[in-house]
Formats: sequence, structure tokens, C-alpha cells
Amino acid sequence: MKRSIFWFRRDLRFTDNHGLFKALTESSEVIPVFILDKNILDELPEDDARVTFIHDTLSQMKEELNDLGSDLVVMYGTPEEVWPKLIKKYKVDSVYTNHDYEPYAKVRDQKVADLLDTHGIDFHTFKDHVIFEKDDVLTGAGGIYTVFTPYKRKWLAQFEEQYLSKRKKNKSFYPSEAHMDQFQDIKPTRMPSLKSMGFTRSSVPIPGTTVPQKVIKNYQERRNFPGLEDSTSKLGIHFRFGTLSIREKAFKAIGLSATYLSELIWRDFYAQILENYPHVVEGSFRPKYDRIPWRESEDEFQRWCDGMTGYPMVDAGMRELNTTGYMHNRVRMVVASFLTKHLMMDWRKGEAYFAIKLLDFDLASNNGGWQWASGSGTDAAPYFRVFNPTSQMDKFDKERVYIKKWIPEYGTPDYPEPMVDHKFARERCLATYKAALNPS
Repeated sequence: MKRSIFWFRRDLRFTDNHGLFKALTESSEVIPVFILDKNILDELPEDDARVTFIHDTLSQMKEELNDLGSDLVVMYGTPEEVWPKLIKKYKVDSVYTNHDYEPYAKVRDQKVADLLDTHGIDFHTFKDHVIFEKDDVLTGAGGIYTVFTPYKRKWLAQFEEQYLSKRKKNKSFYPSEAHMDQFQDIKPTRMPSLKSMGFTRSSVPIPGTTVPQKVIKNYQERRNFPGLEDSTSKLGIHFRFGTLSIREKAFKAIGLSATYLSELIWRDFYAQILENYPHVVEGSFRPKYDRIPWRESEDEFQRWCDGMTGYPMVDAGMRELNTTGYMHNRVRMVVASFLTKHLMMDWRKGEAYFAIKLLDFDLASNNGGWQWASGSGTDAAPYFRVFNPTSQMDKFDKERVYIKKWIPEYGTPDYPEPMVDHKFARERCLATYKAALNPS
């Protein structure tokens, strides 16, 4: 008789969950656990919308398990504090979980694995957060792809071979719901409240897990226009915390939108870059870009943060982000380009601000996107490509629907003048980059 713990992290669902499926099929009893990790939570603002979202999701999961006579055990503390208590109380043989690829998580998991090993407890982890990871997709020579287009071609071929062929035979890839009776009978336990952890309930609305099929089908035509309703799916937060299966969404995108599927492939691409080139967390993927002398101005940076630059497309995006925790994809490129090339400020400052504000913050994708905008990353926009925020607005928000939604004072004397001239900023950027990248 094998008793196991399944440790939920970025996979908050019971269906199509790889590690959970393994735990339920390989164990006689499974105790589901989630740890509200102080090491992570202590770094967040007290009204963080993501914490509210996680707390609400855990509450719903607990209710589902309570109806089955089981429970989701939710504990608050550092993993180092919590795991000895779990081991002592439940006396399990194994712990199952899914891979987490971020630097802190990898160190944390190794410490937990070492602790479990001293007690003779096996630690099993599985791929679930992405479709292909680490070195799953390799070049013909066995190397890591650092350019997206050939990576995508290989990804699609492997997806057809390894997933779609099996999908045709099975309705669900990891049908863990069929084994839900394997959860151990546990009396309901109390979950720490937001208040007890130092948080307040956020009022930021969270997008739902379902979107009309037409949103995916029309993604190619509508995705670049932020003023259009339902131009994007806004499912990022659900991929981030695993309330949606990335496999299920990829299966549905097949035949509906190659462009939408490409966005999912970008997630895998940046995840494997983070894994294979960990220096990108602190430095440029292309090290020579670390020679760029970034400007420092807290006043100018704050104006960017507040959406008061005098460039409507930039300001609307930042106000949308500050209010909702979301920013339209096209606008993300414009605001990132503005900070790094108009204001000549370090991409790491912008990346850190997005990390705090974005509901769908994912280290690999956020890092990849910012390095793309600054020119320092893989597959990056060349440094001499400097987005013109005004022409971007004219092209993608011609009727100013998006602008007027987020800048009510647009077109009045209350709206600020541009904080920097575009032509001057572009010439300064090109000269600075050229001098740093090609020193005499």
C-alpha cells in the first residue's frame, strides 16, 4: 500500500495534470497539498491580485475535494518549515509534483528532495507547465535553438508525432479525474486567510478560463488592435498558475488559429532559453549588450510607470496595466521599446515593474519579451528598430478607442506634452547602441 503526497504549485487543476495523474495511478492513497510560500509572498504588495486569485482557486479546489470526502491541505510558511511537519503527520512513501523552471523553484525543489531523501521518501517530478521543455526540441546537430522560426517548425513536427497521434486515441491526455477516488479521506482543514498572511483582497477582476471560439479563430486578424473587444484571449494568468492545461489549449488551437498556436509555442521557446541559458535572468542573452550605458532618472522612470509620458499609446498601456494587471500584446512591445530606446533605460527596470504588475507574469516570457524589445535577446528586434509610438497608434488605434478608454484627458490641456522628441530619442538611441556594441 503506497501513500503519496501530490504537491500543487503552478498546476491548480484536477484534469489533465501530468504529475497528479502519476500520483493517483501509482499510489493507493494521495494527499493533495499546497504551500503558501512565505519566501515568495513576502516580496509581494499586500493587495496583489495574483494572491487573491490563488487563494480563491485553492478555496474552490478544497470544496471539490471536500465533496469527495477528502481535502486540499493548504499550509503557510517556507517549504523548509512546512515539509518536516507534513512528513511527520502523514508518513508518506512518495511525493509527486510537476517541474518548475524558475531559479528559486529549482533551488527549493532540490532542498526538498534532499530532505525527503533523508527520510527515505521518493521525490518524483514531471513535465506539465509546458509542452516541450529543456532539451526536448533540438537542432539537427543536437544543439539548442536560439531562433524562433526553425524552433517552431521542429516543435510542430514533434507535437504532431508525440501528442496529436496519441490524442486521437485518448479523449484526455492525463485523465486524472477517473482516479479521483484515490485521494485519501481527510477531514476538512482550515486554510490560512488572506489577512493572516498580511494581504488584503484585491478588486482587480480576473479573466475567465473560457473564451468564445471566435476569439481564437479571429486572432490573426484582430490581435494587433487593442481597441477591439475580445482581440486576445487574456488566458495568460491561467497558463501561469495552471488553472488551464496548456496541452488542451494547444489541441483546440490546431485548425482554429496557427497564429494563436504560435503564441503558445513562444512560451515553450522562452522556457527552454531560461533553462539552457540561465544567465538571462540577470544579464543580456547577447553579453555585449551589457556594455550599453543605460540612463538613470527616477523622475522619468516614474512618468513611464504612471502613464504620463505624453505619448498616448505608451500611457494608455501603462494605465491599463496599473488598473487591470493586463496589457495588450501589441502595446507591450510599444511601451518596452519606449523605455529602452526612447528613454534609454535598462530593460531590467521595466522587466521588474512588469513582474510586480502583470497578472500573467512568467519569468521566462517576461524576460524574453523585454530582451526582445531592447535588442539584447534571442530573435530580438535589431537595435536600430525603434518603434514610433505615434505611428503605432495611428496604425493600430486609428479611431483612438483604446486611447480614450484609458486617457480620459486625451486631447485636452491636462494631457502632458511628449517628454522626449521622437527624432531626438531615436538618434540618441542609435548612436549609444552603436558606440557600445562596436567600440573602436
